[in-house]
Amino acid sequence: MLYERAISSLHEAVAAIDAGQIEARWRANKRATEIVTPMWTTLDCERGGEIAANLHRLFAYMLRRMPDIDIKNDRNTATEVIQLLQPLRDAWRDLSNAPVTPMEPPARTKALAPKPVPAPAGQPMMRTSISA
Repeated sequence: MLYERAISSLHEAVAAIDAGQIEARWRANKRATEIVTPMWTTLDCERGGEIAANLHRLFAYMLRRMPDIDIKNDRNTATEVIQLLQPLRDAWRDLSNAPVTPMEPPARTKALAPKPVPAPAGQPMMRTSISA
């Protein structure tokens, strides 16, 4: 899962900061940034509505903050981004583990669906197909 990999990479960046390993911190933060960037750029804000708009703003904020991990050698920024990603990861995990329940077709679809017409007594029922 992308969220898990981004979080793991940021944990690696924190560990590298604590160990004074500048190159390892840079690689880990770069990997996390390369994961979050397409999550941000591929959001469909027109069809995704309010949720997509909120995610767009949240990912943009993370991406504005992540350079500070390298520029300032800042473990607090990495921890902040981890804390923003964790609830998103958990929500996706919960959704993927939820039982699938059939959805009721939208009311408009039901209204447009052809209704069966009973055959007159003594005559066989004819089947017809309607395609749009």
